[in-house]
Amino acid sequence: MKDTIRKLGLFGIGAWALTEEKIIEFVNDLVDKNEINKEDGKKFVNELISARKKQKDDLEKNISAKVQEVLGKADLATKKEIKSIEDKIDNIEAAIKELSKED
Repeated sequence: MKDTIRKLGLFGIGAWALTEEKIIEFVNDLVDKNEINKEDGKKFVNELISARKKQKDDLEKNISAKVQEVLGKADLATKKEIKSIEDKIDNIEAAIKELSKED
């Protein structure tokens, strides 16, 4: 029974979608119904919270990787490239001012 509940909690529900409060509430309900004991409940909460954090981190990494992939394909200028162009414009403006002073 415990393994079934654990699998349900970790995979079926999608631990990343649960708040820590909901996880604790769910486990307390199981303890109250005597489906698991208090010690197993604590372990289960910790497992669910750890799984939730891992799933959230994995999701964030996947989203970040996809965004970087899309931006790479979009052929957009990077911050470094824009800064380089700005520096060149500043140098050109300074050179024009110097040339204007000579006249």
